[in-house]
Amino acid sequence: MSGLSTSPDDVAIDGAVPPAAGGKPPSAAAAAKKRLSSPWASLAAVILAIVWTIPTAGLLITSFRPALDINKTGWWTVFTNPDFTLDNYKAVLDSGQTTSLSPYLVNSIVITIPAVLLPILLACLAAYAFAWTDFKGKNVLFVAIFALQVVPIQVTLLPLLKLYVTLDISGTFWAIWLSHTMFGLPLAIFLLHNFMREIPAELIEAARVDGAGHVTIFFRMMLPMLKPAIAAFGIYQFLWVWNDLLVALTFAGPGSATAPMTKFLFDLTGSRGTAWYLLSAGAFVSMVIPVIVFLSLQRYFVRGLLAGSVKG
Repeated sequence: MSGLSTSPDDVAIDGAVPPAAGGKPPSAAAAAKKRLSSPWASLAAVILAIVWTIPTAGLLITSFRPALDINKTGWWTVFTNPDFTLDNYKAVLDSGQTTSLSPYLVNSIVITIPAVLLPILLACLAAYAFAWTDFKGKNVLFVAIFALQVVPIQVTLLPLLKLYVTLDISGTFWAIWLSHTMFGLPLAIFLLHNFMREIPAELIEAARVDGAGHVTIFFRMMLPMLKPAIAAFGIYQFLWVWNDLLVALTFAGPGSATAPMTKFLFDLTGSRGTAWYLLSAGAFVSMVIPVIVFLSLQRYFVRGLLAGSVKG
């Protein structure tokens, strides 16, 4: 009957959103994508990026300014009175000067590489055991390892320091390597375990039917498929160890024997609080390697961090 007919232009009752063409309502992901891709969201992102970048740009400009100009004027005056020099970087890179960053830069590399590789190696083996082998107490042990992520690092420093003094390795690279490995293992095991659990069980069963053992399955099947998760954790662990100061202050020895770059910059801040020309140049020298590592592995980062977070 004409009196009961409705038009497509009628307003939805009770404020309900009308379904999209085809009778299906828009999904939450589609609605969120539409809001985030709006012009206002893009403008907000641009403003946030500018506000976030201004201090970094100011520090970069300061690192190229003469020390006298830094003490007299702000970095923004460079646009009206440009004056640049490389003396600041020469002071922190020249190994013949007391302000040289070179030995501490080498120490940071020596500390970071083993502190990244050791937890990855141990976590891969542990994650495979938790994901594809059965042993008594597996679930309880996995929950205990996962719970270690919420334990503050600060509460472990004094017991570890006493242990290292007893073992006579305090102030050596071994103390720093072991500490970073222990602190990074819980997250590494959790991340790699979740990634391994997404691998179809049929592949593992097929390999076992063909006579492959755990060693063959791990090295020839798991490791090639674990590259995104390993790269994601490797980036995270590298950045954390490279920028770490707490572990360095606690376990690194005095002087430049084992102290990383962060400890040098910290000491420079305390003894040369007005030497911004050295601090700014040293800060950007310390940023070069992490930026290179992140840019070279960034395509794996998001994919690896999201591994195991959703099913289906």
